Amino acid sequence: MRLFAALVPPDEVLDELSHAIAPHVGQVPGLRWPDRATWHITLGFFGEVPEGVLPELETRLARAVARHPAPELSFDRFGAFSSVRRARVFWAGVTGDPMTRLADSVKAGARRAGASETDDKRFHPHLTLARAKTELDLRDLVESLAGFSGSVWRAEHVHLVRSHTGPQVRYESLAEWALAPAERG
Repeated sequence: MRLFAALVPPDEVLDELSHAIAPHVGQVPGLRWPDRATWHITLGFFGEVPEGVLPELETRLARAVARHPAPELSFDRFGAFSSVRRARVFWAGVTGDPMTRLADSVKAGARRAGASETDDKRFHPHLTLARAKTELDLRDLVESLAGFSGSVWRAEHVHLVRSHTGPQVRYESLAEWALAPAERG
């Protein structure tokens, strides 16, 4: 089964993103906008994981997640991979408490559990909003959304998600774990 670990922003934060991008959805030829129900911030992608690995994976992810404080985050910009001129992915960028150590812990736990396809890409916190099969120039789209600043929210849980591929991609949360209480300064 294809698995990943993710943060899922609260509905009111997703409402802000939906409102910001609404005038642009369907306006850029070649850009596909997935259903909002699939929106998340990936901490680690584990690829195909044998079912027998699942119990150990859940144990190690629970341990990894519990060691990290719940980050305070917000969406503050839009961008594209690999670049706005040659884009295949349009995203909303996340700012706030650093999540790199959390993402690294989650991926390390997955590898130790036997999820051998876990990606080792550098973590870039974002929420994918649209995809393209061929490279597109999204400078106008990104520029039109400059100045967006979303509400601050606290990510309190990490989800283990199964990806069901096919004509209509669907995600299923298999487990969730609470992050440690936020540190008080």
